[in-house]
Amino acid sequence: MSAELLQEARRQIEICNACRYCEGYCSVFPAINRNRVFSDGDVTQLANLCHNCRGCYYACQYTPPHEFALNVPAVLARVRADSWADFVWPGPFARLFQRSGVAITGLLVLAIALVLGLAADPAPGADFYAVMPHGVMVALFLPAFGLPLVAVAVGLRRYWRHVGGGPVRAIDIARALHDAARLKDLSGGQGQGCNFEIGDRYSNTRRWLHHAVLYGFLLCFAATGVATLMHYLFALPAPYGPFSLPKLLGVPGGVLLTFGAAGLAWLKTRGERHLGAEALWGGEMAFVLLLFVVAASGLALYAATGTGWMPALLALHLGSVLAFFLLVPYSKMV
Repeated sequence: MSAELLQEARRQIEICNACRYCEGYCSVFPAINRNRVFSDGDVTQLANLCHNCRGCYYACQYTPPHEFALNVPAVLARVRADSWADFVWPGPFARLFQRSGVAITGLLVLAIALVLGLAADPAPGADFYAVMPHGVMVALFLPAFGLPLVAVAVGLRRYWRHVGGGPVRAIDIARALHDAARLKDLSGGQGQGCNFEIGDRYSNTRRWLHHAVLYGFLLCFAATGVATLMHYLFALPAPYGPFSLPKLLGVPGGVLLTFGAAGLAWLKTRGERHLGAEALWGGEMAFVLLLFVVAASGLALYAATGTGWMPALLALHLGSVLAFFLLVPYSKMV
C-alpha cells in the first residue's frame, strides 16, 4: 500500500474527525471519533469498516469544488482493496485479479468446465455421479476448498497484526454477527438506506440485494453441508428428491443468490465510479457475475436432470464453483 494513499486517507479522516457531521451514518465515523491520531493500521481498519454506501459523500460540505476535496468513499475503497492484495497470499495474483478480473474469471470458468466436460461420461439421462464420479469430485474440490482457506488465514493473520488487533471477546463476535446479519452499515445509520445508485436520494435496494446474496449463499452452503452429512454419516447418497432437506435449502438459496447477484451487477453499472476504486471495478464486477453463474447454473442443472443438457450444465456448474473457491481469497468476499 503506497504511503501517498495512506497519507491522503489520513488527511481526509482527520477532517472528518474535526467536523463530525456524519457520525451517525455507519460504523466508520464513530470509530473515527475515538482517536485523534491515526496509524496506518487504524486507516486500514476504518477502510474495511466502510461499505461504500456513499451517504457521507452527498452529505459532506467539503467535497469538490471545496479546497478540502473530500471523497471519503473513494479513498477508503482504494485503501480497502489494497489491503486485500497486501495481506493475502500470494499477493501478486490478487493485484492481477483486481486489474483483469472479468477476463481471469471467464477464462478460468471456461477452462475448468472444458476439462471437466471432456472427462465426463455424457450418457443421456444419467445422474450426476454417473457423469462425474463422486471420488473425482472430492479429489478436485477438497484441495480447491482447502488451499483458499489457507490463503485467507494467512491474510487474516497479517491483517490482524497490521491493525493491532487484540483478544476477541464473545460479546464482540455476537455484536458483529448481529450487525452483519442486518447489514446495519448499508442502512445509512437511520434505516433510510444507501446513496449508491441514485445520488443524493436514499434507497434500500442495495441492502436488500446484499441480503439476498448473503442468505442465498448461506442456504446453498447449508444444503451442501447437509448433503455431505447425509452421504457420509447416513449412507444416503445423491440424487435427492425435491422435498429432501438439501433441495429445500438449496433451491431457495439458489434463487436468492441468482436474483441478488444479478441485481448487484445491475446496480454497479448505475453507481458513480469516481466514488469507489475505479481501477478495480472490473475485478469487483467479475466476482458478482461469478456468483450469478454459480447460482444460475446450479438451478439450471437441477431443472435439466435426466435430460441431454445435464452433462454440459454439470461441467459449467462445477467449473464455476471451482473457480469461485479458487478466487475467494483475492476478491471482495474475503
